Amino acid sequence: MLYLKIIAIPCFVLLDNAVRAAMVHNDLDVCPEHLPYINFSESDHNESHCWGYESNCDKRYRYSDPICPGSETGGMQTRKDQIDMFFNQGDFGYIKHQREEISYICEPSSREDSSLECTNHLRFCRGHNIMINFTDIKNSNRSIRYHMDVLNFGQIGGKCKFHKEKLDTQCDHLSPLQSWSPELRFFSSINYYPGKCDIIITEPTVIMKIDAINMYHHFCDFLNLYASQHVNASGTKMFSKNIHILIWETFDYESAFGETFQAFTVHPIWNLNTFKGKVVCFNNIILPLLSRMIYGLYYNTPLIEGCTHSGLFRAFSEHVLHRLNIYQEPKSNGKIKITFLSRNTKYRNVINENELLSILKNNTEYEVRKVVYSEEFLTFKEQLQITYNSDIFIGMHGAGLTHLLFLPKWAVLFELYNCEDIHCYKDLARLKGVKYMTWQDINKLSMHDKMHYLDQGAHAKFTNYSFDKNEFLALVEEAVVHVKKHKHSYSSKIHDEL
Repeated sequence: MLYLKIIAIPCFVLLDNAVRAAMVHNDLDVCPEHLPYINFSESDHNESHCWGYESNCDKRYRYSDPICPGSETGGMQTRKDQIDMFFNQGDFGYIKHQREEISYICEPSSREDSSLECTNHLRFCRGHNIMINFTDIKNSNRSIRYHMDVLNFGQIGGKCKFHKEKLDTQCDHLSPLQSWSPELRFFSSINYYPGKCDIIITEPTVIMKIDAINMYHHFCDFLNLYASQHVNASGTKMFSKNIHILIWETFDYESAFGETFQAFTVHPIWNLNTFKGKVVCFNNIILPLLSRMIYGLYYNTPLIEGCTHSGLFRAFSEHVLHRLNIYQEPKSNGKIKITFLSRNTKYRNVINENELLSILKNNTEYEVRKVVYSEEFLTFKEQLQITYNSDIFIGMHGAGLTHLLFLPKWAVLFELYNCEDIHCYKDLARLKGVKYMTWQDINKLSMHDKMHYLDQGAHAKFTNYSFDKNEFLALVEEAVVHVKKHKHSYSSKIHDEL
């Protein structure tokens, strides 16, 4: 039997709070602003910082509150109801509900026993001393991705009191990326643990079923991974990078955004072939929230109108930027930094792109940069560094606009044209808390090279565009007004924190 284990060296507990916080920060490598929230204890009612999901969290002290400006109430009777709805749909209130739902599917009788706990519909689960039998994968030549028959009965289980009827009831969202029903429906109770395990994994292991490869969908995976760390635990170990990531497919993990995993683990990424032909026991296993859950986070989120600024999305952004060492560059000339995302694709190109850029460059207050975000030209970290130092980010509808997650707080996302997909990046910008703009007057844009989709006419996403230069300039100037109004106050706060 092979044990995979990292031996941790214990450290002395220091009484001085400042020193202790510094040690935790160095160990966890977390954003300094997050430290008081990570150190929050649910047993200590004197703390003045909490994320917002803890049972004794006072609303006055939670990480952030949604902002619901204007007169629109989203159908709610009061502003408070509107704020609470947004908080529960796309903020730490969602985490709170998931944590409250956790219950045993398989219950331990002793500390040495196995356990399996899940939320409703098996959206999130965590297990202790869980066996998974991967022997069938060795005998199969098929490639596995989004398959629901990777396991069979008895190939996943634990030594615990199994509530089978409860499991069967919860297996109602049977779809690859909606829940863990496809895998856990085969769970069974075993008589011995670890029994005949070939390998025992002692570090926590997160099993992921990842979405599509483009940035928009893959960052749904990363956001839900981060959210799952909040659902799973609290305290100084919740963001430990001494965890393993096992992707539930046989393909080697390759992604233009793979550097993002450095924010979560120090270990290589595993896949199903890592353990093919083996029976593996996991001391601690996490089955995180998935990308396409019904009424999930980020994707399929039924977001109430009129509100912005999810603390969860802000914390995710800050967490990733900190761990990837992306930083705010010192002010050099005081100019408004405008980043224009150019597409290197067949459709949704801007035909008069150079004309629009030339107009912007004529203004000496602007520092204009045209970029193509492709791993052929820039690493993902290099892309993030540019994005995080942009005041205005301009681009056509497309997955690259997911970079809005890493814009500074005062920035503006100008989706040049939404191609009739109105809510995609508008809602994501609302969750992140950055101002969103898009083209309004369709009479001042032109479509080129229209691709006709079956018999339904031209599709807005499968064509190229040109834009009226005067209207474009007016919209950019509107964005500049917003940046100038908000940048100084946010920049001062960042300087003070540094």
